Amino acid sequence: MAKKSKSVEAASVEPVGTPRMLEHYVTNVRPQLAKALGTSNPHAIPKLEKIVVNMGVGAAVTEKKFLEEALGALAQISGQKPIATISKAAVAGFKLRENLPIGCKVTLRGRRMYEFLDRLVSVALPRVRDFRGLSSTAFDGHGNYSLGLSEQMVFPEINPDKYTRPQGMNITFVTSARSDDDARQFLVAMGMPLKKEGDAAA
Repeated sequence: MAKKSKSVEAASVEPVGTPRMLEHYVTNVRPQLAKALGTSNPHAIPKLEKIVVNMGVGAAVTEKKFLEEALGALAQISGQKPIATISKAAVAGFKLRENLPIGCKVTLRGRRMYEFLDRLVSVALPRVRDFRGLSSTAFDGHGNYSLGLSEQMVFPEINPDKYTRPQGMNITFVTSARSDDDARQFLVAMGMPLKKEGDAAA
C-alpha cells in the first residue's frame, strides 16, 4: 500500500522536462540576440523575469460573486492560486471604500511563466476575434510590455458554461532588457505577434 501511495504522490508532482518556450529561448533566441546586440555576456542578453496577470473586477463592489468567479478563472488560466487586490482609496462616486477587494492578480515565474507564454502565443491570441497583431509601442520605457485582453474565453482552459460573464485582464511582461528596443526584439523572437512599427492600427 505504501508503494502505491508513493506512486500516486509522484504523479501529482510538477511535470518534468524543459518547457518548450524555455528551450526555444536557450537554443534559438539567446544566440540570436547575442549576435544582434553584439555581446557575449549572458547577463546582457534580455530574458523574461516574470509575467503578471491582473484582473480588475469593478463589479465586485456590489457583487462579491464576480470576484470569486475571476479568482477561479485566473487560477484556471495561470495554474497558480491568485491573490485578491485591494482598493487603496475610497471613491464615493463608485461606492468604493478603502481596503475593498476589487480584483485579483497572479505573478508567474519559472516553468509556469514559460508555459503561460506558450499558451498565450500559440492558442489564446489566435482565438481573439479579428486579431491583427499586438501594439509594438506598449512599452513602459524600461523594457517591460503590457497588453490587454477583453475576455478570458480566449483561453481554452475556461469552461464557457461555468464562466459566462466576460472578464478582461491586463498582462505585463517584465524583462531584463535595458531598453524598449531590446525588449521588442526579444519578445518578437519569443513569438509575440507585435505589429511592425509604422503599421496602421487595426
